[in-house]
Amino acid sequence: MSRVVVTGRIPETAIEKLRAEHDVHAWTGSESIGREELLHRVAGADAVVSLLTERIDAELLDAAGPQLKVVANVAVGYDNIDVPACTERGIVATNTPGVLTEATADIAMGLVLMATRRLGEGERLIRSRQAWKWGMFFLLGSSLQGKTLGVVGMGGIGQATARRAKAFGMDIVYQSRSELDPVIAAELGARRVDLDELLTVSDVVSLHCPYGPATHHLIGAEQLAAMKSSAFLVNTARGPIVDETALASALREGVIAGAGLDVFEREPQVHPALLDLENVVLVPHLGSATVETRTAMAMLAADNALAVLSGEQPPAPIN
Repeated sequence: MSRVVVTGRIPETAIEKLRAEHDVHAWTGSESIGREELLHRVAGADAVVSLLTERIDAELLDAAGPQLKVVANVAVGYDNIDVPACTERGIVATNTPGVLTEATADIAMGLVLMATRRLGEGERLIRSRQAWKWGMFFLLGSSLQGKTLGVVGMGGIGQATARRAKAFGMDIVYQSRSELDPVIAAELGARRVDLDELLTVSDVVSLHCPYGPATHHLIGAEQLAAMKSSAFLVNTARGPIVDETALASALREGVIAGAGLDVFEREPQVHPALLDLENVVLVPHLGSATVETRTAMAMLAADNALAVLSGEQPPAPIN
């Protein structure tokens, strides 16, 4: 039996699947595992099932030892993993794409609705127990029908978000490294543009691109200034894609109308300036937070680890 180390709490069904074949050591603490404890636990591991809260770098890979065969990340994003370091050591790195597509698109569309219709402001007003009265100009928001959604990164989640937006009567433009399949493009009525054009024509910009050096602060002061003053920004991808200092300034000064964020630059910290603003919706990385999705993610990660340990090709390899 191989030694499998799970770096954080995951659904028990995935633990049971791993335990049926291997010796599993799973972290069960309510808080994230500390770095020193993690380095100690991975020693001698043949497989590491990791959460996005853990940094899987050369130090950790060396601490595990030369027998380590696979790092199975329970996430679609893998900016927490040093993939070249894995490749250099002959370690397979995997992720969990596909299974969280619909749940994350739901959150993206939810943020669009919350931001444009000022639902967060309304809910806070009610809970503050302040007196309020219906009126023609009370908490006026913006409708979506006939407006344009700009999707940055037209992978599976971007496409799923675009389908939801189309159902609300929105037009779709997108920026992506490659063209959409013509059948999908026709279904969505989506037009490919460069980022500069997308920012200027969109009423809502929704971010779905992967995070890496090329997309660090992809949306900064210059890009925010290019957007319509009536536009909204939504980020369900990775926090550092957006320069939060620039975003807070743009929201405060009316450069754009509002924003909805599920991810943050320095999670779990949130930029203090954002916390003081009414025109931004802030939720704590809930994109994949359904029972069904988190279970599917954990099960796919388990399948990835089990495949590699059996000498087979994993369902979702990164390298």
